[in-house]
Amino acid sequence: MLNVSLLDVIQVKAVIKDQIQATPLLPAPVLSEQTGADVWFKVEALQTTGSFKLRGAFTKLFSLTDEERAKGVITASAGNHAQGVAYASSHLHISALIVVPKTAPETKKAGIRRYGAELVEFGNNYDEAETHAYELAKTTGRTFVHAFEDNKIIAGQGTVGLEILLEQPDFDTLVVPAGGGGLICGVAVAAKAINPAIRVIGVQSHASPPWYYSFKEKKLVDVTYEDSLADGLHGGITQGNLDLALQVVDDIILVKEEEIAHAMYWLAKEHHYMVEGSGAIGVAALLNGHLDVTGQKVCTILSGSNVDAGKLANIITNHT
Repeated sequence: MLNVSLLDVIQVKAVIKDQIQATPLLPAPVLSEQTGADVWFKVEALQTTGSFKLRGAFTKLFSLTDEERAKGVITASAGNHAQGVAYASSHLHISALIVVPKTAPETKKAGIRRYGAELVEFGNNYDEAETHAYELAKTTGRTFVHAFEDNKIIAGQGTVGLEILLEQPDFDTLVVPAGGGGLICGVAVAAKAINPAIRVIGVQSHASPPWYYSFKEKKLVDVTYEDSLADGLHGGITQGNLDLALQVVDDIILVKEEEIAHAMYWLAKEHHYMVEGSGAIGVAALLNGHLDVTGQKVCTILSGSNVDAGKLANIITNHT
């Protein structure tokens, strides 16, 4: 059973403060005008390795015993978690083996190799890659670093929410990308402890909607998966993360693939940000009126920037 508290997040913040960027919290005046709200961006796209995932990775690796460090770590990821683990492992001089699905974006695979980790491509989705990684963990003795179902990982990702609320504690709503659940659970734990009245809303794509249906039913629900621009949010969730989210998350909403594409274009046009689909999904929800935030102060997390340049270029071309 997962159990993460505000104290855990605060303690983690002190542990990893020299390894991560305190990313900017910036106003979004054009989106504010369009939504009738005071909208802000937490720009984790500017985090080292281009994603919030570095926070959880360093947190987990710092918690390992000397014996575990000596044997190394292994993980499975669609890309951003893998880059975080690879980077953190390199800086802490820990051997890392990374398993990614064959469909992982080239920019993310290049990042993993750049940070010195050993890369294995296996399967057509995250679940297949994860199964293979667990098998390799048994045969190699490496510690498996789960992307989201882990107290340390969740506490590390929760430092995003802690930074937001410590800088500006008067937000009414946080709009958070919902993938495996590490980010939304961690952010919600921190935010709700600081301000119980704040709303935490998760966003997924219709192409990968396990959170939406499982949250509504309050139990894990099988869903159909399709290709998504929000590839970092693509894949299943676990009972542990669902149980925690049901305690601290207010709702989950869905957006369409074309809305994600438009949000990526819009962020490039209006803010000159290179943001991957997973990071733009909260903006997609706000731009298309999926969430009534009129008169509220709202923050959405731009969670990552690791999108293939060619893909973003095509999206921009198609919207101009």
